[in-house]
Amino acid sequence: MEPLFQSLRLYFRAFTPADSDLIYQLNKDPEVTKYVHEPVTTPELAIEVLNHIILPQYKSYNHGRWAVHLKSTNEFIGWCGLKQTAEHIFPDLGYRFFKQHWGNGYATEAARQTIIYGFDILHLKGIYAAAHIQNKASLHVLEKCGMTLEGEKMIDESPVKTFIIFNPEFPK
Repeated sequence: MEPLFQSLRLYFRAFTPADSDLIYQLNKDPEVTKYVHEPVTTPELAIEVLNHIILPQYKSYNHGRWAVHLKSTNEFIGWCGLKQTAEHIFPDLGYRFFKQHWGNGYATEAARQTIIYGFDILHLKGIYAAAHIQNKASLHVLEKCGMTLEGEKMIDESPVKTFIIFNPEFPK
């Protein structure tokens, strides 16, 4: 499948129905899903998430969670992207990577490139993000991407910090 967009070291592509095992493999590591609200723990649930959450976002909103690959090897290392939710007016920025790829700056690179794509190509007015208050690495990524802390709230009985970034091309 052709890349949708790319950054210096990564390329992003739409997931396909054949990618459910990638999602399952990523989510079966409890350290990867420690701070998220919807861990996928079976291959069947991975198929359901792909078919009922990820793929419909592409058709409905022209964005979604995208598979992230290393340009140097084509290896799938995780996902990053935007997800429209009923709870917020702006799409939610999210990312998840295999543990062996943590600490290499991929999450920050992917999140920054997703924000750029969201503003320059999709012409979004803003992007929202939330991270568990104990997930220091994810909070740091959002700060490095230029997102502004909005506040704290509970999502699925978990305390999170919420962030926002506005497209400079649009008035607030």
